[in-house]
Amino acid sequence: MRILSIQSSVAYGHVGNSAAVFPLQRLGHEVWPVFTVHFSNHTGYGAWRGPLLDPADVAAVITGIEERGVLPTCDAVLSGYQGSPAVAAVIVDAVRRVKAANPAATYTCDPVMGNARSGCFVNPEIPPIIREQVVPVADILTPNQFELGFITGRDSLGGPSAIEDVLAAADAVREMGPSTVLVTSVERAGAPVDVIEMVAVTGDGAWIVQTPRLPMKANGSGDITAALFTAHLHTTGSPAIALGRTVASVYDVLKTTLESGERELRLIAAQDAIAVPDERFGVTRLR
Repeated sequence: MRILSIQSSVAYGHVGNSAAVFPLQRLGHEVWPVFTVHFSNHTGYGAWRGPLLDPADVAAVITGIEERGVLPTCDAVLSGYQGSPAVAAVIVDAVRRVKAANPAATYTCDPVMGNARSGCFVNPEIPPIIREQVVPVADILTPNQFELGFITGRDSLGGPSAIEDVLAAADAVREMGPSTVLVTSVERAGAPVDVIEMVAVTGDGAWIVQTPRLPMKANGSGDITAALFTAHLHTTGSPAIALGRTVASVYDVLKTTLESGERELRLIAAQDAIAVPDERFGVTRLR
């Protein structure tokens, strides 16, 4: 498949397009990366250099791709960290252009805002814009539990929650536009403290998968997750299979990173596990 990926870029490390592009290529997919920022490193370090790209420049790159006459062959649009509030309109317009050229194309929005431990770490103008302008045009939404809570106005999802509350929030998001919701970093009330879960919800059902919780903070793991889930859902047509394959690969990447002692994701070292994961985790149907 061919994917237009509109996300951040870093020279050092792996977040945004610098996390998503290689795993997709390792699976055999063609990726057209468009950058929203180009930083020296991700902002989790507390210091970085490099530009927020002007939204007009982001739009110009997309227009240049369109002028090559290739949008009818684009199977999916993927977006992540936006950098500037004005980039949202550029992304929405890109989705419109791609779908006009190929009505079968889908749009996956990774609504990067923050997480339960760090809170909101983007420009505070961005989350409301994502909720009001971007989410409604998405086909697939991949929020973590914290982001799901913000989008649906459920503050209780900022911590351990009943699975029924997570499913209700996912259903609320689906009423806003997306047909598929992948909720990452699910902390379910009553679950063992040493596990973390991921839930996929569609009109046909809901599925959950559980993995050991690794003692690490992994910037970029959500970016890989959104990319892999998009690819696997397209190629298999099955949310359950896509969920299982995505979780297995991401877990192997995280495990390899933890064992290396490095802070940045070991994408290159774990590339074989991205294609053929060593681990397998059972996917359970919730409804």
